[in-house]
Amino acid sequence: MDKNQLGVQYMQDGSLEEAAKAFNEAINENPNDPIGYINFGNVLAALDENEKALKFFQKAIELDENAPTAYYSAGSLFFNNEQFTEAKNMFELAMKKGLESSDNYFMIGLSLIHLEQNKLALPYLQRAVELNETDAEARFQYGLCLAQQEFIDEAMAQFEKCIELDPNHSDAYYNLGVCNAFKEDAEKAISMFDQALKIQPDHLLAGHAKKIIEQS
Repeated sequence: MDKNQLGVQYMQDGSLEEAAKAFNEAINENPNDPIGYINFGNVLAALDENEKALKFFQKAIELDENAPTAYYSAGSLFFNNEQFTEAKNMFELAMKKGLESSDNYFMIGLSLIHLEQNKLALPYLQRAVELNETDAEARFQYGLCLAQQEFIDEAMAQFEKCIELDPNHSDAYYNLGVCNAFKEDAEKAISMFDQALKIQPDHLLAGHAKKIIEQS
């Protein structure tokens, strides 16, 4: 097995030390191959060695400026450090370099949401859903963005699909309740809040919203 493939297998098994050894050997055998540096950087990122990880991603980009996964990995590192502008820029570069993946579009959308640019996030989340129709969280975030732009019916369709994919998604039920309340369907709204509370009894927003409707 290729050393990079072996390292990826170790990572999937949670054996980070063995993964690091395999990727180090891959780099020594092929020092001009960016893949080894990207993989080693991902191990370092998993170990919270963020500065070192970023250097490996930068080295991969030096070797091949068109290596989209290097930009994606760097973007993930920035996102986890709550450096959302830097994360967005890296994910966008990954897209421009040819990374046509649901995950990358989703992360651009999430970065924009954290930057309070929800309207700009909409097309990226829509594309993420188009590329992976079974991603419940992408549908949920897409639904939230639609709701915030007052596309209520479209948002409800996404929340309903999210629940089909993940029946225990309490926040999707809560937001369906909010949408129904917005449409003045109190009975349906309470039903959705009840479902959210059944899944997550300490869902404060659902509990509070239910009380407001019951008292009105």
